[in-house]
Amino acid sequence: MRKIVVTSGKGGVGKTTVTATLGRTLAAEGYKVVLADADVGLNNLDVVLGMERRVVYDLGDVVSGKCRAYQALVPDFETPLRLLPSSRECDGISAQAFRAAIDSLDGFDFLFIDCPAGIERGFHRAVSAAEEAIVVTTPSASAIRDADKVIGLLKTYPLIDVSLVVNRVRSDLVARGGTLGAAEIGALLRTPPVGVIPDDDKIALAQQLGRASSGAQAERAYRHLADNVRDGSKRFYDVTSKRRGFFR
Repeated sequence: MRKIVVTSGKGGVGKTTVTATLGRTLAAEGYKVVLADADVGLNNLDVVLGMERRVVYDLGDVVSGKCRAYQALVPDFETPLRLLPSSRECDGISAQAFRAAIDSLDGFDFLFIDCPAGIERGFHRAVSAAEEAIVVTTPSASAIRDADKVIGLLKTYPLIDVSLVVNRVRSDLVARGGTLGAAEIGALLRTPPVGVIPDDDKIALAQQLGRASSGAQAERAYRHLADNVRDGSKRFYDVTSKRRGFFR
């Protein structure tokens, strides 16, 4: 089982949406996927997935021995994905207890850990249970600076791989040179991009409804991201393809 933490230095860059959509994309392809919500202070992975009303047990119940990890998993109605939810009462859980709960989940192909934004205690607790990391950023200068700090911290952990997802990329700004492209951001952060996600209102709408996105241009981008995470292929969604040509 591959244990991958999805993190970011800055809040609001779409880290939880990336976690949920990437997990659903891989699960729809037939892989056994579980998501663990480690953002115990602002836990909303269950809300993004539309599962909040079906949560019975959470991470705190697993750590306290009230239930087993498999009993706390909530099934997704959209795909075969499973979720290990958390709550604000889980904030006192140690890194060792969190790792034990994560390690007890076997039989899956992928386990994605939704990490709290920032570099506080919750960040270290989430990263300590992972073997790989995906850092989510946007093209904004503040998000890139915060991502750089997080990548520096991740290098102090014995991770197999650290990669980058550039989210909410505006095709018009990239086409006219108003913002950095994913390759430029990757070079600046010295971290290889594994996904490029365009700014797409349909993704935000799907998130509000707790559903998987359908028919959005970002859906194609997430398929490329899933391919890259799964087997290391280097296919990226070209956000500027519609901005090129004679009529543009």
